[in-house]
Amino acid sequence: MELHASRHIAADRQQVWEALNEAEVLKACIPGCEELTGSPEEGFEATVKQKVGPVKATFKGGVTLSDIVPGESYTITGEGKGGVAGFAKGGAKVHLADHPEGGTELTYDVEAKVGGKIAQLGSRLVNSFATKMADQFFERFQERLEGGGEDASA
Repeated sequence: MELHASRHIAADRQQVWEALNEAEVLKACIPGCEELTGSPEEGFEATVKQKVGPVKATFKGGVTLSDIVPGESYTITGEGKGGVAGFAKGGAKVHLADHPEGGTELTYDVEAKVGGKIAQLGSRLVNSFATKMADQFFERFQERLEGGGEDASA
């Protein structure tokens, strides 16, 4: 499953970059995230509870950042195991640029794979779920930076 999209965020690039590297912000933005600990340097450990179609699972796994160009881009990669439900793994290349109308243009390319019971649900359902998760994450992230969250200073 692949997804390519971008968002115009009404915050300067440094603010967006700092938020993308802060565990509390990421935890608040990841749908179903119950716990996220760690740091950008050492990686994060996460617990995410989700329902994909009829399959409910709690995924535990790690998230790492690589190909880091401070203030501009990175690759975020994660893998979670959900017991009998299966596994999910994937990553996103995230790129920031100054938007011509002010603020920041955040572009992301997501690639995800699933296995186990979840994979048996069929690619249409899995793709729709993954797209919804990515959209929810970036929507929450944008809202937080534009004044919807307590740490926003835009």
